[in-house]
Amino acid sequence: MEKDQLKEINQKLDILLENVNQQRLKSEVVEDLISDMSLIGKDAFQTSVDMLDEQGIELDGEAIQHMVFKLLKNLNNFSMILNMFESMVDLMKDLSPVVKQVGLDTIDKFHEFDQKGYFEFFAEALKIIDNIVAHYTTEDVRALADNIVTIMDTVKNLTQPDMMKAMDNALAIYKNLDPTHVPEYSLWRVMKELNTPEMKRGFGFVITFIKSLTPVIEEEKTKSNT
Repeated sequence: MEKDQLKEINQKLDILLENVNQQRLKSEVVEDLISDMSLIGKDAFQTSVDMLDEQGIELDGEAIQHMVFKLLKNLNNFSMILNMFESMVDLMKDLSPVVKQVGLDTIDKFHEFDQKGYFEFFAEALKIIDNIVAHYTTEDVRALADNIVTIMDTVKNLTQPDMMKAMDNALAIYKNLDPTHVPEYSLWRVMKELNTPEMKRGFGFVITFIKSLTPVIEEEKTKSNT
Protein backbone atom coordinates (compact mmCIF):
# COMPACT_ATOMS: atom_id res chain seq x y z
CA MET A 1 0.00 0.00 0.00
CA GLU A 2 2.79 2.40 0.89
CA LYS A 3 4.62 1.48 -2.32
CA ASP A 4 1.59 2.42 -4.37
CA GLN A 5 1.27 5.76 -2.60
CA LEU A 6 4.97 6.49 -3.12
CA LYS A 7 4.64 5.59 -6.78
CA GLU A 8 1.66 7.89 -7.18
CA ILE A 9 3.48 10.70 -5.38
CA ASN A 10 6.52 10.23 -7.62
CA GLN A 11 4.31 10.37 -10.71
CA LYS A 12 2.73 13.62 -9.53
CA LEU A 13 6.16 15.06 -8.76
CA ASP A 14 7.34 14.08 -12.21
CA ILE A 15 4.33 15.81 -13.77
CA LEU A 16 4.90 18.87 -11.60
CA LEU A 17 8.58 19.01 -12.52
CA GLU A 18 7.66 18.61 -16.19
CA ASN A 19 5.23 21.54 -15.93
CA VAL A 20 7.81 23.62 -14.17
CA ASN A 21 10.32 22.81 -16.87
CA GLN A 22 7.81 23.73 -19.59
CA GLN A 23 7.07 27.01 -17.87
CA ARG A 24 10.78 27.73 -17.62
CA LEU A 25 11.27 27.02 -21.31
CA LYS A 26 8.34 29.29 -22.17
CA SER A 27 9.71 32.03 -19.96
CA GLU A 28 13.06 31.74 -21.68
CA VAL A 29 11.40 31.97 -25.08
CA VAL A 30 9.42 35.05 -24.01
CA GLU A 31 12.51 36.65 -22.54
CA ASP A 32 14.46 35.96 -25.74
CA LEU A 33 11.59 37.41 -27.79
CA ILE A 34 11.44 40.50 -25.60
CA SER A 35 15.18 40.89 -25.85
CA ASP A 36 15.10 40.55 -29.63
CA MET A 37 12.19 42.98 -29.94
CA SER A 38 13.98 45.41 -27.67
CA LEU A 39 17.06 45.28 -29.86
CA ILE A 40 14.94 45.71 -33.00
CA GLY A 41 13.04 48.60 -31.41
CA LYS A 42 16.19 50.33 -30.31
CA ASP A 43 17.73 49.85 -33.75
CA ALA A 44 14.59 51.16 -35.49
CA PHE A 45 14.42 54.12 -33.11
CA GLN A 46 18.08 54.92 -33.64
CA THR A 47 17.63 54.63 -37.42
CA SER A 48 14.65 56.98 -37.29
CA VAL A 49 16.60 59.46 -35.16
CA ASP A 50 19.52 59.35 -37.60
CA MET A 51 17.21 59.90 -40.59
CA LEU A 52 15.47 62.82 -38.88
CA ASP A 53 18.82 64.28 -37.96
CA GLU A 54 19.99 64.03 -41.56
CA GLN A 55 16.86 65.94 -42.63
CA GLY A 56 17.49 68.58 -40.00
CA ILE A 57 14.30 67.71 -38.08
CA GLU A 58 14.35 68.03 -34.32
CA LEU A 59 11.84 66.18 -32.19
CA ASP A 60 10.26 67.79 -29.19
CA GLY A 61 9.53 65.10 -26.64
CA GLU A 62 6.90 67.12 -24.85
CA ALA A 63 5.19 67.97 -28.12
CA ILE A 64 5.15 64.30 -29.14
CA GLN A 65 3.80 63.35 -25.73
CA HIS A 66 1.11 66.03 -25.99
CA MET A 67 0.19 64.81 -29.46
CA VAL A 68 -0.07 61.20 -28.29
CA PHE A 69 -2.30 62.20 -25.38
CA LYS A 70 -4.43 64.27 -27.71
CA LEU A 71 -4.79 61.36 -30.13
CA LEU A 72 -5.76 59.05 -27.30
CA LYS A 73 -8.24 61.62 -26.03
CA ASN A 74 -9.93 61.88 -29.45
CA LEU A 75 -10.10 58.16 -30.21
CA ASN A 76 -13.90 58.29 -29.94
CA ASN A 77 -14.01 61.18 -32.41
CA PHE A 78 -11.78 59.30 -34.86
CA SER A 79 -14.00 56.26 -34.47
CA MET A 80 -17.08 58.40 -35.18
CA ILE A 81 -15.42 59.87 -38.29
CA LEU A 82 -14.53 56.41 -39.55
CA ASN A 83 -18.11 55.26 -38.96
CA MET A 84 -19.40 58.26 -40.90
CA PHE A 85 -16.96 57.51 -43.70
CA GLU A 86 -18.12 53.89 -43.81
CA SER A 87 -21.74 55.07 -43.88
CA MET A 88 -20.95 57.43 -46.77
CA VAL A 89 -19.25 54.61 -48.67
CA ASP A 90 -22.28 52.38 -48.12
CA LEU A 91 -24.58 55.20 -49.21
CA MET A 92 -22.55 55.76 -52.38
CA LYS A 93 -22.76 52.05 -53.13
CA ASP A 94 -26.54 52.16 -52.67
CA LEU A 95 -26.93 55.34 -54.74
CA SER A 96 -24.59 54.23 -57.52
CA PRO A 97 -27.31 52.40 -59.52
CA VAL A 98 -29.72 55.32 -59.04
CA VAL A 99 -27.12 57.89 -60.15
CA LYS A 100 -26.23 55.73 -63.12
CA GLN A 101 -29.88 55.45 -64.13
CA VAL A 102 -30.40 59.20 -63.73
CA GLY A 103 -27.38 59.81 -65.94
CA LEU A 104 -28.72 57.46 -68.60
CA ASP A 105 -32.17 59.08 -68.44
CA THR A 106 -30.58 62.53 -68.79
CA ILE A 107 -28.59 61.41 -71.83
CA ASP A 108 -31.73 59.93 -73.38
CA LYS A 109 -33.67 63.14 -72.71
CA PHE A 110 -30.94 65.30 -74.30
CA HIS A 111 -30.96 62.96 -77.30
CA GLU A 112 -34.73 63.35 -77.53
CA PHE A 113 -34.42 67.15 -77.37
CA ASP A 114 -31.78 67.02 -80.09
CA GLN A 115 -33.99 64.86 -82.32
CA LYS A 116 -36.91 67.27 -81.85
CA GLY A 117 -34.72 70.25 -82.76
CA TYR A 118 -34.74 72.02 -79.39
CA PHE A 119 -31.05 72.87 -79.55
CA GLU A 120 -31.32 74.27 -83.07
CA PHE A 121 -34.36 76.29 -81.96
CA PHE A 122 -32.49 77.82 -79.01
CA ALA A 123 -29.47 78.51 -81.23
CA GLU A 124 -31.69 80.48 -83.61
CA ALA A 125 -33.42 82.17 -80.66
CA LEU A 126 -30.03 83.46 -79.54
CA LYS A 127 -29.78 85.25 -82.88
CA ILE A 128 -33.00 87.09 -82.00
CA ILE A 129 -31.41 88.23 -78.75
CA ASP A 130 -28.28 89.29 -80.65
CA ASN A 131 -30.40 91.40 -83.00
CA ILE A 132 -32.23 92.98 -80.07
CA VAL A 133 -28.95 93.84 -78.36
CA ALA A 134 -27.57 95.25 -81.62
CA HIS A 135 -30.58 97.46 -82.40
CA TYR A 136 -31.74 98.60 -78.97
CA THR A 137 -29.93 100.51 -76.27
CA THR A 138 -29.94 99.96 -72.53
CA GLU A 139 -32.35 102.88 -72.16
CA ASP A 140 -34.76 101.18 -74.57
CA VAL A 141 -34.69 98.00 -72.51
CA ARG A 142 -35.16 100.01 -69.30
CA ALA A 143 -38.16 101.77 -70.84
CA LEU A 144 -39.54 98.40 -71.88
CA ALA A 145 -39.15 97.16 -68.31
CA ASP A 146 -40.94 100.24 -66.98
CA ASN A 147 -43.87 99.71 -69.33
CA ILE A 148 -43.98 95.91 -69.42
CA VAL A 149 -47.15 95.81 -67.27
CA THR A 150 -49.00 98.11 -69.65
CA ILE A 151 -47.75 96.11 -72.62
CA MET A 152 -48.87 92.85 -71.05
CA ASP A 153 -52.29 94.33 -70.25
CA THR A 154 -52.59 95.45 -73.87
CA VAL A 155 -51.65 92.01 -75.15
CA LYS A 156 -54.07 90.43 -72.69
CA ASN A 157 -56.91 92.65 -73.90
CA LEU A 158 -56.06 92.01 -77.53
CA THR A 159 -56.13 88.27 -77.00
CA GLN A 160 -59.60 88.22 -75.46
CA PRO A 161 -62.04 86.05 -77.46
CA ASP A 162 -64.20 88.98 -78.61
CA MET A 163 -61.17 91.00 -79.77
CA MET A 164 -59.66 88.00 -81.54
CA LYS A 165 -63.00 87.36 -83.25
CA ALA A 166 -63.29 91.00 -84.35
CA MET A 167 -59.75 91.05 -85.73
CA ASP A 168 -60.33 87.73 -87.47
CA ASN A 169 -63.49 89.08 -89.10
CA ALA A 170 -61.69 92.26 -90.19
CA LEU A 171 -58.84 90.25 -91.69
CA ALA A 172 -61.26 87.91 -93.43
CA ILE A 173 -63.10 90.88 -94.97
CA TYR A 174 -59.84 92.49 -96.08
CA LYS A 175 -58.67 89.20 -97.54
CA ASN A 176 -61.82 88.82 -99.57
CA LEU A 177 -61.59 92.35 -101.00
CA ASP A 178 -60.16 92.58 -104.48
CA PRO A 179 -58.43 95.97 -104.95
CA THR A 180 -58.65 95.59 -108.72
CA HIS A 181 -62.45 95.35 -108.66
CA VAL A 182 -63.40 98.09 -106.22
CA PRO A 183 -66.44 99.98 -107.52
CA GLU A 184 -66.14 103.71 -108.22
CA TYR A 185 -68.28 106.10 -106.16
CA SER A 186 -69.40 109.49 -107.36
CA LEU A 187 -69.83 112.35 -104.92
CA TRP A 188 -73.58 111.98 -105.14
CA ARG A 189 -73.35 108.24 -104.48
CA VAL A 190 -71.02 108.90 -101.51
CA MET A 191 -73.55 111.32 -100.05
CA LYS A 192 -76.24 108.76 -100.59
CA GLU A 193 -74.23 106.01 -98.91
CA LEU A 194 -73.49 108.24 -95.95
CA ASN A 195 -77.20 108.32 -95.31
CA THR A 196 -77.54 104.53 -95.04
CA PRO A 197 -78.00 102.89 -91.58
CA GLU A 198 -74.72 100.95 -91.95
CA MET A 199 -72.67 104.11 -92.55
CA LYS A 200 -74.50 105.95 -89.79
CA ARG A 201 -73.64 103.16 -87.34
CA GLY A 202 -70.07 103.19 -88.61
CA PHE A 203 -69.72 106.92 -88.07
CA GLY A 204 -71.42 106.55 -84.70
CA PHE A 205 -68.87 103.89 -83.70
CA VAL A 206 -65.92 106.06 -84.77
CA ILE A 207 -67.23 109.19 -83.03
CA THR A 208 -68.05 107.25 -79.83
CA PHE A 209 -64.59 105.67 -79.88
CA ILE A 210 -62.86 109.04 -80.30
CA LYS A 211 -64.97 110.69 -77.59
CA SER A 212 -64.19 107.82 -75.18
CA LEU A 213 -60.49 107.93 -76.05
CA THR A 214 -60.09 111.68 -75.54
CA PRO A 215 -60.39 111.67 -71.69
CA VAL A 216 -57.80 108.89 -71.49
CA ILE A 217 -55.36 110.90 -73.62
CA GLU A 218 -55.94 114.02 -71.51
CA GLU A 219 -55.33 112.02 -68.33
CA GLU A 220 -52.06 110.65 -69.68
CA LYS A 221 -50.95 114.17 -70.62
CA THR A 222 -51.71 115.37 -67.09
CA LYS A 223 -49.67 112.54 -65.58
CA SER A 224 -46.72 113.24 -67.87
CA ASN A 225 -46.77 116.96 -67.05
CA THR A 226 -46.76 116.29 -63.31
